[in-house]
Amino acid sequence: MQNSMRPNETILDKIYVIRNQKVLLDRDLAQLYGIETKRLKEAVKRNRERFPDDFMFVLTEDELHNWRSQFASSKSLKMGLRHAPMAFTEYGILMLSSVIHSELAISVNIQIMRLFTQMRQWIMEHSEVQEKIHLLEQKVENHDKNIALVFSYLNELSKTKSVENRKPIGYKN
Repeated sequence: MQNSMRPNETILDKIYVIRNQKVLLDRDLAQLYGIETKRLKEAVKRNRERFPDDFMFVLTEDELHNWRSQFASSKSLKMGLRHAPMAFTEYGILMLSSVIHSELAISVNIQIMRLFTQMRQWIMEHSEVQEKIHLLEQKVENHDKNIALVFSYLNELSKTKSVENRKPIGYKN
């Protein structure tokens, strides 16, 4: 099984964010599993009840257009797409291991699950840094508002009271 390991970068390059979810597309999973996309889709269609919408969804025309526009320079990625691809969430990929039984598919699924776990851990570890950045952004925004307010007060003062209308202050002779 160890021979079937793919470089993590190969898998990570195939993870897309669609509908605010990390997904892998049917064609990429089929390639990783060493099977035809057609066979993967057949297995899913035979077991449709195992793939609710939060496990797998078919890309809409807009989503497909947006995905394709990311690869404008590469025609080979567009080739052979007669139907909108299926997008599998982490749960859908887990479920695929119950309908595709090859050793390669099982080992690739294990690797994908480990990558998803690593990604979640990385996000959790860095969420503190993200929160601090957010707080800094809020402070900067507040500073900008305060500076603008000071300038507006200065403008009001300069318009309402000119130097000529002011009473002199200080000692009188």
